[in-house]
Amino acid sequence: MAKRISAADMFDVVIAGGGYVGLSLAVALKQGDESINCAIVDPKPMDQLHNDPRASAIAAAASRMLTQLGVWPKIEAESQPINEMIVTDSKLRDAVRPVFLTFDGEATEGEPFAHMMPNGVMMPALYKAAKKLGVKFFAPGTADTFRTHPDHVELELADGTILKSRLLVAADGVRSKLRDLAGIRTVNWDYGQSGIVTTVKHERPHNGRAEEHFLPAGPFAILPLPGNRSSLVWTEKTSDADRLVRSDEFTFELELERRFGHHLGTLEVDGPRRAYPLGLKLARDFVNPRFALIGDAAHGIHPIAGQGLNLGFKDVAALAEVVVDARRLGQDPGGLDILERYQRWRRFDTFQMGVVTDVLNRLFSNDNDVLRAFRDFGLGLVDRMPGIKTQFIKEAAGFAGPVPKLLSGEPI
Repeated sequence: MAKRISAADMFDVVIAGGGYVGLSLAVALKQGDESINCAIVDPKPMDQLHNDPRASAIAAAASRMLTQLGVWPKIEAESQPINEMIVTDSKLRDAVRPVFLTFDGEATEGEPFAHMMPNGVMMPALYKAAKKLGVKFFAPGTADTFRTHPDHVELELADGTILKSRLLVAADGVRSKLRDLAGIRTVNWDYGQSGIVTTVKHERPHNGRAEEHFLPAGPFAILPLPGNRSSLVWTEKTSDADRLVRSDEFTFELELERRFGHHLGTLEVDGPRRAYPLGLKLARDFVNPRFALIGDAAHGIHPIAGQGLNLGFKDVAALAEVVVDARRLGQDPGGLDILERYQRWRRFDTFQMGVVTDVLNRLFSNDNDVLRAFRDFGLGLVDRMPGIKTQFIKEAAGFAGPVPKLLSGEPI
């Protein structure tokens, strides 16, 4: 028999997905209004979610939000500010890759436009903050199905537990089960590429410089981590990526060195290597009555611009502000009129970023000499135009367009 949560224990918000986006939404809601009764459901125990060897680029706007949430000071010490970024466009066989575009690393004076953050550092800080604020956890717990009623939604877990809530938020990833159950269609296609993600040690310091090399198979990004370490996002055709991940250590490091170069000295792989298929998936709608999508459940884009997680944090800031404002005005936070404000705020920006990353990937992931000459001319032109570069930095830092309060460093 199903274990039911009583009507007196009805939640205001239930979040399916206890990753970075789901946890940060719970913290933002509770800090905005401590009376909000919030729960998180995730298939894995929360302590297992901390064991993530990957790293993420955190834009300046997102770090402002994390500061407001009270977690940034705890994790900044283990992050690496990006002080400079360079972009090259070359064939793999080129011995020297000319730099066509450079960015300094400041969004505002003294504020780096991004940090590289080990995922295993960020998760414990968000989880601890959520627990301290009284967020209820059902983990391990698997969201199975849900039913929408006029004044609430019922989420049934795989073990029969039923959670009642005013609002159900799907933060359950790019293959979101809840999005499909809600009947929300997506725009999607497969790039035939996979991103190989790993960490390397190198002999010389990177000095906080990020590099993006546009190679025929796709972008090869070198992203600085604390110490003489860097995180790699290495794009290849899916068949080649699978072969490389399965190859022996010597073969992998040999192929890595060809792409990485020798400017940071001797290389050593310092972590697991994994390949993730790359594609574009955009939800046609972000909301239904009493239901909202955030993070990868709403959008999965190519990592060419490093904006995937930051788009999710924008969703968090916008949805938290909308829900908290509704509560203060005595409105129903799960009402469709309230949720459509969130959708208007986020859907266009997300589609715009999806189109930009798609065009960039198609433009740069090829070996056409004529197109390369055109690209190199364009990159060089942008490099000599400070106004355009400043706008690119503003976009990368997360400050373009209407910005929710949390991303401006203001409380809700």
